[in-house]
Amino acid sequence: MNLAKFPRRGYVTEPTPLEALPNFSKALGADINIYIKRDDLLPGTAGGNKTRKLDFSMADAINQGADTIITCGAVQSNHCRLTLAWAVKEGLDCHLVLEERVKDSYNPEASGNNFLFQLLGVKSVTVVPGGSNMLGEMEKLAEKLRAEGKKPYIVPGGASNKIGALGYVSCAEEVLRQLFDRGLAIDHMVVPSGSAGTHAGIIAGMVGNNAGIPVTGIGVNRKKPVQEAAVLNLANETLEYIGAEARVPAEKVVAFDDYVGPGYSLPTDAMVEAVKMLARTEGILLDPVYSGKAMSGLIDLARKGYFPKGSNVLFLHTGGSPALYAYLPTFRA
Repeated sequence: MNLAKFPRRGYVTEPTPLEALPNFSKALGADINIYIKRDDLLPGTAGGNKTRKLDFSMADAINQGADTIITCGAVQSNHCRLTLAWAVKEGLDCHLVLEERVKDSYNPEASGNNFLFQLLGVKSVTVVPGGSNMLGEMEKLAEKLRAEGKKPYIVPGGASNKIGALGYVSCAEEVLRQLFDRGLAIDHMVVPSGSAGTHAGIIAGMVGNNAGIPVTGIGVNRKKPVQEAAVLNLANETLEYIGAEARVPAEKVVAFDDYVGPGYSLPTDAMVEAVKMLARTEGILLDPVYSGKAMSGLIDLARKGYFPKGSNVLFLHTGGSPALYAYLPTFRA
């Protein structure tokens, strides 16, 4: 697939590490070998997966003559942090619309990403109730800014559209090249599945390259049928946008909803176990909302025998560790 025909800003300058996790694998005791793709080490303020998507999204914004970026997310959104960070780097204004997915969860004095929004100089923060029409809220803000003479560009939540998903088609190809160079065969890949762009991009890249590596998503918000439909639709929309002939069959899309717990961003005991386990065996920080819950899913699936014994399983680390500092009581309990 020829991704070179799509404009990007060059934020991703080299492959992120693909590392073995021998201590973690031993501690898990499931007779599988776990590897990790370190997209938490991508460039951008505190790193994370959205840099790959924004590489393409910001290029589209600049090509359209935008001077202002508007995006949305939850109150501790990693996506909002990185969109703001790259807007700063590009000399663009950035306005955030934050959704209180958990009632009364927004605290302007909070630590974590909320603190970083202020430190990075966000132009405005608009907080709306959970369940709001986020695209509609961003459009309202865009109209206001246009009336002030600005040229806003809306980046959807998670940069999860066919433009942003190109970043994870590219990541899939990067992974395949790393595996080839190391002579390493991966039997299964596990990814966090939230706004759908990362999961959809990885599947589109794997299917488009006929890689034969099954991908399991661990959902962090929506019910399984809804999430799988969103991933499938975006994966195929992305392949069509690229001009690939391949399409993702529905049976290739798996997004478990068993590990969400009481709701999006709300802690679970399994998430806490996963975060502590990886930190104390490999010195790697997960986040409490996405990668922590996704890793809790991998742990549970491994213990239940979901992966055949001796399998090599690759976990995609999407970053987000700044959010840990907004959850200190959860980890100190």
